[in-house]
Amino acid sequence: MTLIAPRVTAGLPAEDAQTLQYALKGSSDITVFVDGTVHRLPDTARDAVIDLLGRFSRGESVTVSSVEEMLTTSKAAELAGISHTYLRNMTDRGEIPVEYRGTHRRIRLADIMAWLETQKKKTAAETAADADSAGVEDDGRTDGS
Repeated sequence: MTLIAPRVTAGLPAEDAQTLQYALKGSSDITVFVDGTVHRLPDTARDAVIDLLGRFSRGESVTVSSVEEMLTTSKAAELAGISHTYLRNMTDRGEIPVEYRGTHRRIRLADIMAWLETQKKKTAAETAADADSAGVEDDGRTDGS
């Protein structure tokens, strides 16, 4: 996994941290308001927010970042339904972006999913084109019937 755009926020002033700590004491219900609309967080998001707020309540600085799933060529090839050799050749040609960790190739899950979507659209377009050309051939026949 790779880190994406971390954001560092300094700890809260002591008074604000103490107020937050008091508010969090014994509570596990976090309600979020977005543009005046109430949103109840799923358990995993709630736990992450409580952890974040707890750190702020202790006066800690906090770094928040995202991770993007990186796959080995074997995992990416398995997901795509192709051989890992074919996938490595595609990365060599630049058809699928690749990152190196030492000598090991890593491919973003999003890049494999985008490639699969492109393949689906390409197959659908080819199928439609084949159907259109088959329809023209059938209509244009003069086989005596």
